[in-house]
Amino acid sequence: MLEEEYTLDYFRSQGFERKVCKSCGAAFWTRDPEQELCGDAPCVTYNFIGNPVFKPHTVDEMREAFLSFFERHGHTRLERYPVAARWRDDIYLTIASIADFQPFVTSGVVPPPANPLTISQPCIRLNDLDSVGRSGRHLTLFEMMAHHAFNTPEERIYWKDETVALCDEFIASIGGDLSRISYKEHPWYGGGNAGASVEVLIGGLEVATLVFMNLGRQKTNQLPVNVDGELYYPMRLQIVDTGYGLERFVWASKGSPTIYDAVFPEMVSRLMRSAHLENLLDSPEFMKIMGLSARFAGVMDISGTNLYNLRKKVADAIGVPVERLERIVVPIEKIYSIADHTRCLAYMLGDCIVPSNVREGYLARLVLRRTLRMMNDLSMDEDLADLVEAQMQVVGDFSQDVDVVREIVASEEARYAGTLERGTRIVQKIARNYRAKSSRVPLAEVITLYDSHGIPPEMVKEVAAAEGAVVEIPDNFYSLIADIHSEAQKEAEGADPLAPYRERAATLPPTKKLYYELPCEVEFEAMVLDYFDGMAVLDQTLFYPEGGGQPSDTGTLVTSESMVRVEEAAKIGEVILHRVTGGPLKRGDRVKGMVDEERRLSLMRHHTATHVLLHAAKKVLGAHVHQAGAQKGSETSRLDVRHYRHITPDELRRIEIEANRMVMADLPVYICIEERTKAEQKYGFDLYQGGVPPGREIRTVQVGAEVQACAGTHVRATGEIGPIRVIGVEHIQDGVERLVFAAGLAAVYAIQRMADILGASADVVSVQPENLPATVTRFFSEWKEQKKEIERLRKSAVDLRMQHLAGEVVDGVRVVVGQVDAAPKELVALATSVADEGGVALFASADGNVKVVATSGVPAVNAADIVREVCSIIGGKGGGKPTLAQGAGSDVARLGQALEHGRSRILEALHG
Repeated sequence: MLEEEYTLDYFRSQGFERKVCKSCGAAFWTRDPEQELCGDAPCVTYNFIGNPVFKPHTVDEMREAFLSFFERHGHTRLERYPVAARWRDDIYLTIASIADFQPFVTSGVVPPPANPLTISQPCIRLNDLDSVGRSGRHLTLFEMMAHHAFNTPEERIYWKDETVALCDEFIASIGGDLSRISYKEHPWYGGGNAGASVEVLIGGLEVATLVFMNLGRQKTNQLPVNVDGELYYPMRLQIVDTGYGLERFVWASKGSPTIYDAVFPEMVSRLMRSAHLENLLDSPEFMKIMGLSARFAGVMDISGTNLYNLRKKVADAIGVPVERLERIVVPIEKIYSIADHTRCLAYMLGDCIVPSNVREGYLARLVLRRTLRMMNDLSMDEDLADLVEAQMQVVGDFSQDVDVVREIVASEEARYAGTLERGTRIVQKIARNYRAKSSRVPLAEVITLYDSHGIPPEMVKEVAAAEGAVVEIPDNFYSLIADIHSEAQKEAEGADPLAPYRERAATLPPTKKLYYELPCEVEFEAMVLDYFDGMAVLDQTLFYPEGGGQPSDTGTLVTSESMVRVEEAAKIGEVILHRVTGGPLKRGDRVKGMVDEERRLSLMRHHTATHVLLHAAKKVLGAHVHQAGAQKGSETSRLDVRHYRHITPDELRRIEIEANRMVMADLPVYICIEERTKAEQKYGFDLYQGGVPPGREIRTVQVGAEVQACAGTHVRATGEIGPIRVIGVEHIQDGVERLVFAAGLAAVYAIQRMADILGASADVVSVQPENLPATVTRFFSEWKEQKKEIERLRKSAVDLRMQHLAGEVVDGVRVVVGQVDAAPKELVALATSVADEGGVALFASADGNVKVVATSGVPAVNAADIVREVCSIIGGKGGGKPTLAQGAGSDVARLGQALEHGRSRILEALHG
């Protein structure tokens, strides 16, 4: 990027010099005329450890110092956004403060919530997950203190000079020596945008980044700028995007060996005691090791095999073998990781993320299970739920109730224990397969085991080694997994059914949406603007086009000459197409439209009932409940919700009662068109239950306390819904429960159907419906007793048959071969009784198709081989284990020959 982008009046007025680093070649600005290195790793090591560069601050003190400083300088303080980025459809977690305002603010679609603004935004990045605890500086969750300004040609807030000046002034306000600051030039690009950027360095540590976003990939009429080989064009917006690392500022203010000691002092001490490592806290050798490790890690890439190089460098510096060093530092690195991970989990679960195997839930489970693994390795005397609760109390201000968080953690611990139990058998089977092929277990297989079964790589390695198989796990395994799952995967797009109509629809004016203006009307008049390929476009319509999980309306269009049926309505941009059958229409025709009233009303009831039911589920199950999908119908509908366990029958009843209470309250349904930013500030990001709609304005639907961005049709008040009946609940995938329900007359019909079933069932046993449970219980008990008696009689029958099947004794082994026309279960019982006494049996039944069973109580005879050969003679197949095998065939005429062949093979095997 051009040098003039960084040649600021502020730098000149404050006596800065532009220099080029003698180590890395990067340009930087400094007040020190003698400085030769840029001040960044790996050119310099951390020199603030043991020598703080700011006045000591706690996390809370540093955050408040930053926010109040920028408030005094004309910025509006914003509350933090959730760590679950529900306003985005491309990422799952909030990864930077600017992510709060993407894509709609940064693209200029909507104004910012304030301008300029300041915020301290918790961010989660898991791409360096394996370095957490090891490097001394990496965190999964960190707070990005930031100030942002959004400049337009009409309104300039401030730009580069003012931003650098504010940075200098803030650092001075917390005791920083301005002569020690370096501003390193570092062009920034990402997400389709780019701009000049400077990294703020002090004490060898990068504490902030100041980005001046003014370029985009979208072509404009201005000259482009080459950034890393790509052309970027000047944007209309000029955005000040800053990021100050809260935890790094605190670390630099304390000069502690690691960032974890600075940010989590109480938690680290608690975990050390729990792991019985508290003696290390007073060890000078330990403090020296951790300080050196952080210093060297700051100038090294410690991913993969580089971790060993870090260990060796520290070991050489203090004169101890690498093995002894690892015995000291590895447990401590796990302590640091647990301190970090539990705070990350506090934010994830506190901000209502439900652990699962998809989306942000997958990432929460990844962090949670990694924490459990490390706690198990250290044999810690702590419950994970207690640690997460302690971190929540430190942070405060979460949407989720602590008791629910504890339940979620307990549920996840139980799942993890079950995974470990099942995982051993799964890994053993795979390991034996690769060992037989004399090959290593590949990384792709290990990733599949983790993704599909939740089996941790450490366990894969241990179990595989016990089976004699080799597997190598990269040190950055968890980072690789997190990278795969951190961004939303675009679903493979199928064929576009509207593709043939898009070009023509683009030439037509927008269709007036009468279904919004007059939602309770079912008749209207309109003019045909176009007709092609069975599609009619009107100037206005009451027909709702399919969208948001709501099917389209159906009905009729009547002209002076004909009547056609509207089978479906679809939306392309702002144009609504009506697929008609029964005859053509002509441009200019005046038509009378009639929407199928019962269908429309039922769809409206079900759509509003979906909102009501979601609110009821939140009230009963907890704030974490979020819509994972919905489909409205005229007879039944379904609502998928995120929940950490199966919904119980009692919870289901309470949800249904709460939903019907809202119906009986006859609450008004308010529908408004609101500016996106204002709606988000007013209602929060629970607005986006059914996805994130585009545009500056969004349509909000408020039903009681439930407010959603929604484009569907709704009743005017909840009383118009009629009864809501939950027909059933299904567990459709991990972390997602499906409620199937009916509303209005459809609910009445569902209740009547259930009453009919109940009545018919009562008639079968000749009792009143209210006596059915007791009668069924009695009948079931009697049936079980009769089943036991049948089993006893069957065994007696087997014993009697055995008395008539003497067989022969060959080399001391009883051999019984013959045709026994009995049920397959009885056949197996007969054969097994022979094998249990150390004999060999081969039985066949010719009742219908031929069934063959063989058992062997001696190693010399393989029952599976015998059955395969016998079944091949009678035109069938068979197989099984060496001790018990079964098969079948169709050629009854050759059964005698087949049994004789089987007998011969048994005798051969016994004779050796």
